[in-house]
Amino acid sequence: MTLLLREAIGDQLRRVRTDQGRTLREVSTHARVSLGYLSEVERGQKEASSELLASICVALDVEISDVLLNVAGAMSPVDAVVEVIATQGEVPAELAAA
Repeated sequence: MTLLLREAIGDQLRRVRTDQGRTLREVSTHARVSLGYLSEVERGQKEASSELLASICVALDVEISDVLLNVAGAMSPVDAVVEVIATQGEVPAELAAA
């Protein structure tokens, strides 16, 4: 089964929140989003808009770029990540064509 982007983002947001020992209610209040909606985003059931994702990241005091980099790592095959690192950030031809 393929990992969907919304699921990977939700997993990462949940991981950051729980690592900080914060509740859904606390983060939802600070991000100005309903508790139910934030829960659905974390479970990968709802796709967060860029504005909502930015608001959640501010509430979690984490850079959106860090969240997205971690998501990219979770969605990328390990060999592809290693190859990108080995080529100093150049995207391998087989990945660029995908």
